[in-house]
Parts: sequence; structure tokens; C-alpha cells
Amino acid sequence: MSTTSHQPTGYFVPGPSPYPVLAATCLILMAFGAALWFNDVAHAQWLLAAGLVGFLATLYGWFGRAISESEGGLHNHDVDSSFRWSMSWFIFSEVMFFASFFGALYYARVYALPDLAALHSQILWPHFQATWPSVGPAGLIAPVKAMDPWPIPTINTALLLSSGLTLTISHHALRANHRSKAIFWLASTIALGVLFLFLQAYEYHHAYTELGLKLTSGIYGSTFFMLTGFHGFHVFLGATMLSVVLFRLIRGDFTAEHHFAFEGAAWYWHFVDVVWLLLYVLVYWL
Repeated sequence: MSTTSHQPTGYFVPGPSPYPVLAATCLILMAFGAALWFNDVAHAQWLLAAGLVGFLATLYGWFGRAISESEGGLHNHDVDSSFRWSMSWFIFSEVMFFASFFGALYYARVYALPDLAALHSQILWPHFQATWPSVGPAGLIAPVKAMDPWPIPTINTALLLSSGLTLTISHHALRANHRSKAIFWLASTIALGVLFLFLQAYEYHHAYTELGLKLTSGIYGSTFFMLTGFHGFHVFLGATMLSVVLFRLIRGDFTAEHHFAFEGAAWYWHFVDVVWLLLYVLVYWL
């Protein structure tokens, strides 16, 4: 059970740790492994795999140590405040990450497409039409059909909106010290997120095998899969965060007043929900 009766004074500074060096070493191994693998060097994929496994093991130990410090009562209000600012800036960086991809979609549709169909471009591409999805003016890409918002994207929208509601209920239950209720609704949130990923995987399979839509299908294919794919990856990360929080809830961590790990994961999940709403409108409907 979390310890909150004794709050240390001053800002807690952890002792020497091998985890930063280990994490950096594993990231270097991953970078070299990926570069060598892309250049067809034999067995380079094993170097990449070793770096990835080592990095995940390092994160497990590093986060485990931070959790032990928190549950040991070493994190006071100042540490909690720094965690909140750190998570806020991290989410802001994610906002700018997605903004770049939404910006690419906006530029392609609002500026590049009309410019390619303008009078001054007719000399080079006289038969090009500014229609969306665009396959480019050179005629090298097979025509593709825009993804239909019904039924899977709309169902996934309902799933994520519902998951935001169940997560909020779980948070309020924890703040009211109703642990069993918080566990149930948090588990429901994770289940909705996992179902979202399964449906998105089915949608990708349908797009590739039946519609012929691929990452190489012009600007439409690249922006569609980059936006939806990275969002799906963020859903996976958010579900992983919430799963860790659920495990900690079950084993007795957190109190009604001391549960930033829950709140930080909830912030991230709500951010993922908002991104999907934008994506649903701008990619599937417009």
C-alpha cells in the first residue's frame, strides 16, 4: 500500500544509477542494428533485437526503481509537480508530432493538388485532375478508393469515446477510494483499446488485400497509413501504460490522494482519443 504519512522535505534526488548508461548503450545497438539490417548485413537483425530486449529490460528496472521510491514515500509534492510538468511537455511533443502529419495532409490537399492541376502545370501534366484520393500526375500509381468511414472507423470512434468515459469513471472511483470499482472500469478501458487495435488490423488487411491501398499508393496511401498507423501505435502504448497501472492497482498501489501514474496514463489516453477524433473527420470524412 502506498505510503503517504511521511512526506520528506526538499526535492528528492535519486542516487547513482546504471540505467541511463544502459539505456543509451541499448539505443546505440538498436541504431547500428537497424542501419546494418537495412544495408543487408548478415545477422544484423539480431543486433537490433538484442538492443531492443536490453532497452525494454532497462526500462523495466528503471521504472521499477522509480515506483519503489514513490511507494516508499520518497516523492513529495515537488517531485509530483515535476512529474506533471514532464508528462505535460511529453504530450505536447506528441501533439507537434501528429501536427506534422496533419500538416502534410493539409498541404497536399489544399496547396499541392490544386497547383498540379493549375494552368501553368498543364504543359507537363495535361490530363491531371485535382481529385482526392490523388495518385499523382505521372500515372505511375494505380487509382485507389478513399477509405469508407463506415463501419469500422465509426465503430472504433465509439470504442475510443467509450474508453474515455470508462477511464474517467475509474479515476473518480479511485479518488473516492473505491478500489474494486476503479479496477473494473480500468480493465474495461484496456479491453476497449485492445478491441480498437484488432478492428484496425482487420481494416488494414481489408485495405491491402481487397482495395489495393498500400503505403506506396501515392500521397493518400502514405498519409492514411502514417496517420492511422502511428495513432494505432499510440493506442498500443497507452494500453500498455494502463495495463501497468491496472497491475499496480490490483497489488495495492496508489491512494485517493497519491496516484499520479494513473493520472499521467489517463492524460495520455485522452490525448489519443482527441487525435482520433481529428483523424476520423479529416481522413475518413473530408
